[in-house]
Amino acid sequence: MVVRPKHLVRYKDLALLLAKHARAAVSANDDDVRADAERLASDLEGMGPTFVKLGQVLSTRADLLPHPYLEALARLQDRVEPFGFEDVEQIVADELQVRISKAFSRFDATPIASASLGQVHRAALRDGRLVAVKVQRPEIRDLIIDDMDAIASIASFADEHTQAGRRFGFADMVEEFRRTIMDELDYRQEAANLITLGTNLAGRSAIVVPQPIADYSTDRVLTMDYVEGRSIRSLTPLALLDVDGPSLATELFNAYLQQILIDGFFHADPHPGNVFVTDDHRLALLDLGMVARVDTEMQDRLTKLLLAVSEGDGSEAADIAIDLGSKLERFDRDSLRREASALIGRNRGRAVADLQAGSLVAELVRICGMNGLRLPPELTMLGKALLNLDEVARKLDPSFDPDAAIRSQTGELLRSRLLHTASPSNIISAAMEAKEFAERLPGRVNKVMDALAEGQLTMNVKGIDERDIMRSVQKLANRLVAGMVVAALVIGAALIMRVPTHSRLFGYPSVAIILFLIAAGAAFCVLLSIVLGDLPQRRRRRSR
Repeated sequence: MVVRPKHLVRYKDLALLLAKHARAAVSANDDDVRADAERLASDLEGMGPTFVKLGQVLSTRADLLPHPYLEALARLQDRVEPFGFEDVEQIVADELQVRISKAFSRFDATPIASASLGQVHRAALRDGRLVAVKVQRPEIRDLIIDDMDAIASIASFADEHTQAGRRFGFADMVEEFRRTIMDELDYRQEAANLITLGTNLAGRSAIVVPQPIADYSTDRVLTMDYVEGRSIRSLTPLALLDVDGPSLATELFNAYLQQILIDGFFHADPHPGNVFVTDDHRLALLDLGMVARVDTEMQDRLTKLLLAVSEGDGSEAADIAIDLGSKLERFDRDSLRREASALIGRNRGRAVADLQAGSLVAELVRICGMNGLRLPPELTMLGKALLNLDEVARKLDPSFDPDAAIRSQTGELLRSRLLHTASPSNIISAAMEAKEFAERLPGRVNKVMDALAEGQLTMNVKGIDERDIMRSVQKLANRLVAGMVVAALVIGAALIMRVPTHSRLFGYPSVAIILFLIAAGAAFCVLLSIVLGDLPQRRRRRSR
């Protein structure tokens, strides 16, 4: 990949930055590691929006970075100075093909929130309906494309020239990150995410998902319902007295269990700035640029994993993680099960004030990585979501117990999974397969019966070649017999040494010395045969 001249400085700065912190991460002093981690977070914030997003993604990779780095990067704030209202007016007019004054009866010039990719303004439609208008920063797409080229170049270089790159595959991680951030730049995708999540959580009255206004939304402008309320981060202890914190924490946690384990679609960035307490004391989920999807098979495994963790069964949790992940050459099952059991056993029964569920998942991911198991991206996204939920839960209810919540929801989860499996589309699909099987069954039975009657029925069984087995057994038997003969010659020579005789060789009985020489020659031949016979097998193993 070619690095363009206009971002050579960023390329060099990022390479030096990562090299410096890779060395710092192995420091023996925890305070030094934490200080270096905070500096890395600060440096990434200063390098621009792409690197802020990169740091947030790295905060989920417990298999790559030590825990202090994960904590520092998870706290990266995506806040920058707003851009001018003249640019806002121009972008909105270009995207909606109409002036702001024609499309809106009111449009506040001062944004209510400003981030690296865009900013949000409060406005009102012509009918008086309050809306929030998210406007993308000018030229931000080109800047991110340039930055991603630099990051991809570094990743490719690392994969080709470093052991860590060959082990972790940084280029694949960068491509996944590229897809994620480009999706965030497409506000039409975020609008679709709002609609999907709003539909999935429609039955939860305590959860609010603002809906987009399609006629006022494009890939660079997103208009959606305005949420009256305050972010969890801005709530003071006095303000929290007006809301039912424990009930809201439980409802939010249950909503995420539904998203992950039933719907297979979840909001992956619920940090305290993206979760609002509305004026009517409900919770609103905002900013759905970053979402994750989980297929049915992964949902079943994640359900088993969460239940194993909630029950404190570390061995079962380790076995499920092994089924989820990809085994590397250095995979160590026994060490993984032992460390996972110790981790989950230590943290069982703690409240959220003492235990961060996201940190527990991150630590489990780290243990898997240290023992040669690479877990799928869905699990790292789940860890990121849980890390953010930790902060929200502690704010709403420090005594909230996630283990108890999972156990209490087990029955509901199973019932919902069964109902989801028995959806009309699944039933119709199963019925079509059954119909096809029933239609083809008579013809297949007739073919089998005809072949049986004519004596032409054959069965192909793929098994192990018995000739290879017999050759191996024969080789083993030959070596065993040769060894026994050598041992007999040595024992016989030793016994003859004690027999008086006039025939001497080197001062010892001649017969005994001859037997010793024969035994030594035979032993040498047996060892040479073993070495030469096993050499091709060792070469084949090394080539793999």
